[in-house]
Amino acid sequence: MTVTVKLRFFASLREKLGEGEALELPQGSTVAAARMALQARGGVHAEALAPGRAVRSALNQKMCTESALLSDGDELAFFPPVTGG
Repeated sequence: MTVTVKLRFFASLREKLGEGEALELPQGSTVAAARMALQARGGVHAEALAPGRAVRSALNQKMCTESALLSDGDELAFFPPVTGG
């Protein structure tokens, strides 16, 4: 079985990857698995979401860790850390 999550990208990630898309993953996938699936596409996805890059995530509009489990219909957002100024 699979789950489909709605991806959203914000700030500099939106500039590189677009506003968002749907992603289908195996049931039991985590936020980390979604990030790795996007990295595996190569190109701008691999660069923007590379393992060393500081990227935050939110699941259904709540901050989450990369170990959070995804369910069908979830909204997963990726964004760079916010800095003050």
